[in-house]
Amino acid sequence: MDSHDVLTVSDVAHRSGFAASALRYYEREGLIHATRTAGGQRRYTRSVLRRLAFIRAASNVGLSLDEVREELARLPENRTPTKADWARISAHWRRRLDEQVAALEALRDRLDSCIGCGCLSLKQCGISNPADKAALSPAAPGAAYLPPLLRKQPR
Repeated sequence: MDSHDVLTVSDVAHRSGFAASALRYYEREGLIHATRTAGGQRRYTRSVLRRLAFIRAASNVGLSLDEVREELARLPENRTPTKADWARISAHWRRRLDEQVAALEALRDRLDSCIGCGCLSLKQCGISNPADKAALSPAAPGAAYLPPLLRKQPR
């Protein structure tokens, strides 16, 4: 392998925006791969930058680490992914993004009068929780009337 085709940990960290510790973590998790020099230093091929960009994008879409792993397993290991590879994989994200957009639009449209929490802190909550229905429903604690996508526990 040509020395111009490999990157050090600091090169990859600088170019990808990920901390070196994140690179080591992703390597332990099998999401990216490195070779070792005779002295034990990690070296990455340039294609790891695309994998890392994919990890960042997938994370921003809301994919879990397991989902990221599944998607990356569909990418070629020994060649740089093509536009067709990315198009095939990113198509899986469309439904999720549509759901997120719809949930955020619903929140935006109700934000000035109620965010769906059922707290009754406003004088009148006739939109999401008339007659304090939330108090009678054990189904969803907390922001029971937010779209489910927006009720996920923070990470």
